[in-house]
Amino acid sequence: MPTAVAVTSADMALPPQDERTLPAVVLRDLDRQPLDQALAAVQALIDQYGHLVVVCSKAAPAGVEQRLRTIRSLLESDRIALFRPDLPPLGLAVLARQLRQLASCDLSPGVLASAGRLLTHYIHAGALLGSVARLDRVPVGLKSHAKSWVPGSQFAVLAHPEPQLVKLGPGAALPGPEFGTRMLVGKGQLQSDWVTATLAKQWNAQGLREIPAPAESAAWWGTSKLVEFAAYLPDLSVLYQLVTSVRQGVCHWCGIDVIGDRCVFCSATPPPPPDGPRQLPAGRGS
Repeated sequence: MPTAVAVTSADMALPPQDERTLPAVVLRDLDRQPLDQALAAVQALIDQYGHLVVVCSKAAPAGVEQRLRTIRSLLESDRIALFRPDLPPLGLAVLARQLRQLASCDLSPGVLASAGRLLTHYIHAGALLGSVARLDRVPVGLKSHAKSWVPGSQFAVLAHPEPQLVKLGPGAALPGPEFGTRMLVGKGQLQSDWVTATLAKQWNAQGLREIPAPAESAAWWGTSKLVEFAAYLPDLSVLYQLVTSVRQGVCHWCGIDVIGDRCVFCSATPPPPPDGPRQLPAGRGS
């Protein structure tokens, strides 16, 4: 069975990109349901799929992450990977869908889970905001804070890969990807067509789709008056080539195949030199 890719809310499970995109597992209301019920649900997923990759936004309620870590600890399982990159919610939903695309391929669970870190670098994510007064995830200067109190002010913000903020006006632009992408637009409560009419053309988007902004977007950006956007690589063949072109290794602790310098399942890092102490994975030992 393919590795399961899970999200923590239904609006983070984007519609399939192509016919091979696997459905997302939605772990609803983890912080609200009884612990034994959540444990049983996750255990059933492990039994069915073997490995579970959970993609969770940093804007999700704190209780969700705490519950996920509790479940992982109680199950004593190295087959659950918790992935929380510093991406806005819409960009994270795009990343989760890319992993769902790759889950249909012949990638081992460790390589699939590790691919999330790699693919993050190819996502350009930001938002058009009606205020930056409560924005704390992207550096905001004092002038921008002052201007945000002026009625009608709007700000174009790029959160990833390199933070940038500009006040919307004639000639306003954000640095975009240097490769072909599609754009997904999440509509919030801000009325503006700048993203779809201007930014998409500046970035030479090869396709565009609009959906409602995820519920967690308002918390991430500090306002519900927003239009969120994410530019991404849509083609499975390109994603697969990117992932398989990276050197793979084997985790010295749990033996799973990985790419990168940290195992996403057991959290072990590469071993120290032969004469040095052996390092336990995070969360193991005292």
